[in-house]
Amino acid sequence: MADRRFHPWAGQLALGRIAEIAGAALPADADPARVFDGVAALADAGPAHVSFLDNRRYLGDLAASNAGAVLIHPSLAARAPATCLALTVRGPYAAYARVAAAFHPAPRGVPGIHPSAVVDPSATLGERVEIGPNAVVMARAKIGAGCRIGPNATLGEAVELGEGCVVGANASISHAIVGREVAIYPGARIGQDGFGFAIEPGGFVKVPQLGIVRIGDRCEIGANACIDRGSASDTVIGAGTWIDNLVQIGHNVKVGKGCVIVAQVGISGSSELGDQVMLGGQVGLAGHLKIGAGARVAAQSGVHRDVGEGEAVGGSPAVPIKEWQRQSAKLRQLVRRGTDGRSDEGRNEDESK
Repeated sequence: MADRRFHPWAGQLALGRIAEIAGAALPADADPARVFDGVAALADAGPAHVSFLDNRRYLGDLAASNAGAVLIHPSLAARAPATCLALTVRGPYAAYARVAAAFHPAPRGVPGIHPSAVVDPSATLGERVEIGPNAVVMARAKIGAGCRIGPNATLGEAVELGEGCVVGANASISHAIVGREVAIYPGARIGQDGFGFAIEPGGFVKVPQLGIVRIGDRCEIGANACIDRGSASDTVIGAGTWIDNLVQIGHNVKVGKGCVIVAQVGISGSSELGDQVMLGGQVGLAGHLKIGAGARVAAQSGVHRDVGEGEAVGGSPAVPIKEWQRQSAKLRQLVRRGTDGRSDEGRNEDESK
């Protein structure tokens, strides 16, 4: 359950209001005026908490839960304990997210510039902008209305932020144009030089990185993620894309709309991702690849070829997901049988004679 020292609490909510927010149906005998204090996981919840079940593997937790109410798919409603009201909804997790946000809304900014911040006189600030301690806003930067700039964050020359952006502590942004309502988490690095050089017999020659980074509306850029600016063309992150912590995106990469890129992914320069691509944790993409719209890449895969629209791949080098699964199953069989072709059981019998 949320610790109110860190997560502001909006107060109690009546069951009827909770159902309205969640888009859920109440049991016929439920009292819509009954009040609840907040949300909690099944294992931690008490009678004054709302919880949720979105995965059948947690049915055991549901059976033992003390939650007063649970957001649950209609097909599983009968599995809720008698002491737990089943609020039925087709998407329990999304419903939980809306209810949790109602109990614990995101903190609002405190407009104003901290005395220790440095803001160049040529910078343009919209209404209700908050700039935190020791933040730096350089010449000709433009910050949209309602933006929040965290402590020690740096916005480079001519950087533009759309309305409602949040920039976390110690993040740095240069050579970038950012859309509306973008969340940039602490320590992110956006717009630094791409890894570009030419090779000569005497060593390396630095290639000037003359592009920028363009980030669409409503994106999330995770903590300590790095997005290099383009070398000749721009690096582009499509609207609604969510990038997890510790992701590296190389120069000239084009990421489509609504993509999900999980922690520790590395995307080499000039690769292109279509809309709604999903990359699992620690995926590595070689440069100059095309990943089709709706493609899925399993965690820890190494991708060295183009991936078609809607294709699911896995392994290193990545192959179609079913082929990878067959390879993995066959490898397990070979290990169990041993190099002499006999099973472990047969070998043990021979050794015991």
